[in-house]
Amino acid sequence: MQKSSKCLYWLLGIYAIEFLVLAINPVDMATWFVENLTVWLIIAAIVALYALKIRFSNMAYVLMFVLIYLHTIGGHYTFANVPFGWITNMFDFSRNHFDRIAHFSVGFYAFAIAEWLFVRKLVSSKFILFTYPVFVIASLAMSYELIEWIYAATANPEAGIAYLGSQGDIWDAQKDMLADTLGALVATTTFFSIKGLWKNKLAK
Repeated sequence: MQKSSKCLYWLLGIYAIEFLVLAINPVDMATWFVENLTVWLIIAAIVALYALKIRFSNMAYVLMFVLIYLHTIGGHYTFANVPFGWITNMFDFSRNHFDRIAHFSVGFYAFAIAEWLFVRKLVSSKFILFTYPVFVIASLAMSYELIEWIYAATANPEAGIAYLGSQGDIWDAQKDMLADTLGALVATTTFFSIKGLWKNKLAK
Protein backbone atom coordinates (compact mmCIF):
# COMPACT_ATOMS: atom_id res chain seq x y z
CA MET A 1 0.00 0.00 0.00
CA GLN A 2 2.86 2.35 0.82
CA LYS A 3 4.40 1.77 -2.61
CA SER A 4 1.15 2.55 -4.43
CA SER A 5 0.83 5.74 -2.34
CA LYS A 6 4.29 6.87 -3.42
CA CYS A 7 3.47 6.05 -7.05
CA LEU A 8 0.27 8.10 -6.90
CA TYR A 9 2.13 11.07 -5.40
CA TRP A 10 4.70 10.92 -8.19
CA LEU A 11 2.02 10.72 -10.86
CA LEU A 12 0.20 13.70 -9.36
CA GLY A 13 3.47 15.63 -9.16
CA ILE A 14 4.21 14.99 -12.84
CA TYR A 15 0.69 16.09 -13.70
CA ALA A 16 1.09 19.32 -11.70
CA ILE A 17 4.23 20.20 -13.67
CA GLU A 18 2.58 19.31 -16.98
CA PHE A 19 -0.50 21.36 -16.11
CA LEU A 20 1.50 24.45 -15.13
CA VAL A 21 3.54 24.33 -18.34
CA LEU A 22 0.54 23.73 -20.62
CA ALA A 23 -1.63 26.30 -18.87
CA ILE A 24 0.58 28.96 -20.44
CA ASN A 25 -0.99 30.48 -23.56
CA PRO A 26 -3.33 27.64 -24.65
CA VAL A 27 -4.62 27.73 -28.24
CA ASP A 28 -8.22 28.32 -27.16
CA MET A 29 -9.02 29.30 -23.57
CA ALA A 30 -12.64 28.07 -23.61
CA THR A 31 -11.60 24.66 -24.95
CA TRP A 32 -8.67 24.53 -22.53
CA PHE A 33 -10.99 25.04 -19.57
CA VAL A 34 -13.58 22.44 -20.67
CA GLU A 35 -10.95 19.82 -21.52
CA ASN A 36 -9.15 20.37 -18.22
CA LEU A 37 -12.42 20.25 -16.31
CA THR A 38 -12.68 16.63 -17.42
CA VAL A 39 -9.18 15.97 -16.10
CA TRP A 40 -9.86 17.70 -12.78
CA LEU A 41 -12.98 15.59 -12.25
CA ILE A 42 -11.04 12.39 -12.94
CA ILE A 43 -8.25 13.37 -10.54
CA ALA A 44 -10.79 14.37 -7.90
CA ALA A 45 -12.42 10.94 -8.22
CA ILE A 46 -9.07 9.14 -7.90
CA VAL A 47 -8.08 11.20 -4.84
CA ALA A 48 -11.54 10.78 -3.27
CA LEU A 49 -11.35 7.00 -3.72
CA TYR A 50 -7.88 7.01 -2.18
CA ALA A 51 -9.21 8.95 0.82
CA LEU A 52 -12.00 6.38 1.15
CA LYS A 53 -9.35 3.61 1.29
CA ILE A 54 -10.23 2.42 -2.23
CA ARG A 55 -6.73 2.07 -3.60
CA PHE A 56 -5.15 0.38 -6.56
CA SER A 57 -1.85 -1.10 -7.68
CA ASN A 58 0.96 0.93 -9.21
CA MET A 59 0.10 -0.55 -12.59
CA ALA A 60 -3.51 0.58 -12.30
CA TYR A 61 -2.52 4.12 -11.32
CA VAL A 62 0.00 4.42 -14.15
CA LEU A 63 -2.60 3.27 -16.67
CA MET A 64 -5.17 5.73 -15.29
CA PHE A 65 -2.78 8.66 -15.62
CA VAL A 66 -2.07 8.01 -19.30
CA LEU A 67 -5.42 9.59 -20.16
CA ILE A 68 -4.82 12.47 -17.74
CA TYR A 69 -1.50 13.36 -19.36
CA LEU A 70 -2.81 13.01 -22.92
CA HIS A 71 -5.97 14.98 -22.16
CA THR A 72 -3.95 17.82 -20.67
CA ILE A 73 -1.91 18.03 -23.87
CA GLY A 74 -5.08 17.97 -25.93
CA GLY A 75 -6.53 20.76 -23.83
CA HIS A 76 -3.57 23.02 -24.54
CA TYR A 77 -3.50 22.59 -28.31
CA THR A 78 -7.11 21.40 -28.89
CA PHE A 79 -7.04 17.75 -29.91
CA ALA A 80 -7.24 18.41 -33.64
CA ASN A 81 -4.14 20.62 -33.50
CA VAL A 82 -1.78 18.62 -31.28
CA PRO A 83 1.63 18.42 -33.01
CA PHE A 84 1.23 14.86 -34.20
CA GLY A 85 2.09 15.28 -37.84
CA TRP A 86 4.92 12.76 -37.86
CA ILE A 87 2.48 9.94 -37.03
CA THR A 88 -0.04 11.28 -39.52
CA ASN A 89 2.59 11.40 -42.24
CA MET A 90 4.17 8.06 -41.32
CA PHE A 91 0.91 6.18 -41.79
CA ASP A 92 -0.50 8.53 -44.41
CA PHE A 93 -3.55 9.31 -42.28
CA SER A 94 -6.06 11.85 -43.53
CA ARG A 95 -6.46 13.42 -40.07
CA ASN A 96 -4.77 13.90 -36.70
CA HIS A 97 -5.42 10.77 -34.63
CA PHE A 98 -4.09 12.05 -31.29
CA ASP A 99 -7.64 12.12 -29.94
CA ARG A 100 -8.12 8.47 -30.93
CA ILE A 101 -5.10 7.51 -28.82
CA ALA A 102 -6.52 9.51 -25.91
CA HIS A 103 -9.85 7.72 -26.31
CA PHE A 104 -8.05 4.36 -26.41
CA SER A 105 -6.40 5.23 -23.09
CA VAL A 106 -9.85 5.79 -21.54
CA GLY A 107 -10.22 2.03 -21.76
CA PHE A 108 -7.21 1.58 -19.47
CA TYR A 109 -9.49 2.35 -16.52
CA ALA A 110 -10.99 -1.09 -17.04
CA PHE A 111 -7.80 -2.47 -15.47
CA ALA A 112 -8.57 -0.72 -12.16
CA ILE A 113 -12.21 -1.83 -12.28
CA ALA A 114 -11.21 -5.45 -12.86
CA GLU A 115 -8.59 -5.21 -10.13
CA TRP A 116 -11.13 -3.90 -7.62
CA LEU A 117 -13.62 -6.63 -8.44
CA PHE A 118 -10.89 -9.27 -8.17
CA VAL A 119 -9.30 -8.04 -4.92
CA ARG A 120 -12.65 -7.60 -3.20
CA LYS A 121 -13.90 -10.94 -4.57
CA LEU A 122 -17.08 -9.25 -5.77
CA VAL A 123 -17.61 -11.66 -8.64
CA SER A 124 -17.22 -15.42 -8.90
CA SER A 125 -17.30 -15.64 -12.69
CA LYS A 126 -14.32 -14.95 -14.92
CA PHE A 127 -16.75 -14.02 -17.68
CA ILE A 128 -18.26 -11.26 -15.52
CA LEU A 129 -14.83 -10.16 -14.31
CA PHE A 130 -13.72 -9.72 -17.92
CA THR A 131 -16.85 -8.22 -19.45
CA TYR A 132 -18.13 -5.95 -16.66
CA PRO A 133 -15.18 -3.49 -16.81
CA VAL A 134 -15.51 -3.38 -20.62
CA PHE A 135 -19.25 -2.62 -20.37
CA VAL A 136 -18.59 0.12 -17.80
CA ILE A 137 -16.08 1.81 -20.10
CA ALA A 138 -18.37 1.46 -23.12
CA SER A 139 -21.22 3.06 -21.16
CA LEU A 140 -19.00 5.92 -19.98
CA ALA A 141 -17.78 6.41 -23.55
CA MET A 142 -21.35 6.76 -24.79
CA SER A 143 -22.18 9.18 -21.97
CA TYR A 144 -19.13 11.33 -22.76
CA GLU A 145 -20.08 11.54 -26.42
CA LEU A 146 -23.52 12.79 -25.35
CA ILE A 147 -21.84 15.47 -23.21
CA GLU A 148 -19.68 16.49 -26.18
CA TRP A 149 -22.77 16.72 -28.36
CA ILE A 150 -24.65 18.88 -25.83
CA TYR A 151 -21.66 21.20 -25.36
CA ALA A 152 -21.07 21.52 -29.10
CA ALA A 153 -24.76 22.30 -29.65
CA THR A 154 -24.89 24.99 -26.95
CA ALA A 155 -21.43 26.61 -27.18
CA ASN A 156 -20.37 29.04 -29.87
CA PRO A 157 -19.59 27.22 -33.15
CA GLU A 158 -15.80 27.61 -33.01
CA ALA A 159 -15.54 26.37 -29.42
CA GLY A 160 -17.90 23.49 -30.19
CA ILE A 161 -15.86 22.35 -33.18
CA ALA A 162 -12.60 22.65 -31.23
CA TYR A 163 -14.04 20.61 -28.36
CA LEU A 164 -15.40 17.88 -30.60
CA GLY A 165 -12.21 17.57 -32.61
CA SER A 166 -14.09 15.55 -35.22
CA GLN A 167 -12.11 17.10 -38.08
CA GLY A 168 -14.99 16.61 -40.50
CA ASP A 169 -15.49 12.91 -39.73
CA ILE A 170 -19.24 12.23 -39.47
CA TRP A 171 -18.50 8.93 -37.69
CA ASP A 172 -16.16 10.50 -35.14
CA ALA A 173 -18.37 9.71 -32.12
CA GLN A 174 -18.75 6.06 -33.09
CA LYS A 175 -15.02 5.65 -33.74
CA ASP A 176 -14.21 7.31 -30.41
CA MET A 177 -16.50 4.87 -28.58
CA LEU A 178 -14.86 1.98 -30.43
CA ALA A 179 -11.42 3.23 -29.40
CA ASP A 180 -12.54 3.44 -25.74
CA THR A 181 -13.91 -0.10 -25.87
CA LEU A 182 -10.83 -1.54 -27.59
CA GLY A 183 -8.67 0.07 -24.90
CA ALA A 184 -10.83 -1.60 -22.26
CA LEU A 185 -10.45 -4.99 -23.95
CA VAL A 186 -6.67 -4.56 -23.97
CA ALA A 187 -6.70 -3.50 -20.30
CA THR A 188 -8.81 -6.44 -19.09
CA THR A 189 -6.79 -8.86 -21.22
CA THR A 190 -3.62 -7.48 -19.63
CA PHE A 191 -5.11 -7.85 -16.15
CA PHE A 192 -6.09 -11.46 -16.80
CA SER A 193 -2.60 -12.19 -18.15
CA ILE A 194 -0.85 -10.63 -15.15
CA LYS A 195 -3.05 -12.53 -12.70
CA GLY A 196 -2.82 -15.77 -14.67
CA LEU A 197 -6.59 -16.00 -14.89
CA TRP A 198 -6.74 -17.52 -18.36
CA LYS A 199 -5.85 -20.89 -16.84
CA ASN A 200 -6.50 -20.51 -13.12
CA LYS A 201 -9.85 -20.26 -11.35
CA LEU A 202 -10.92 -17.26 -9.29
CA ALA A 203 -10.07 -17.62 -5.62
CA LYS A 204 -13.14 -18.07 -3.44
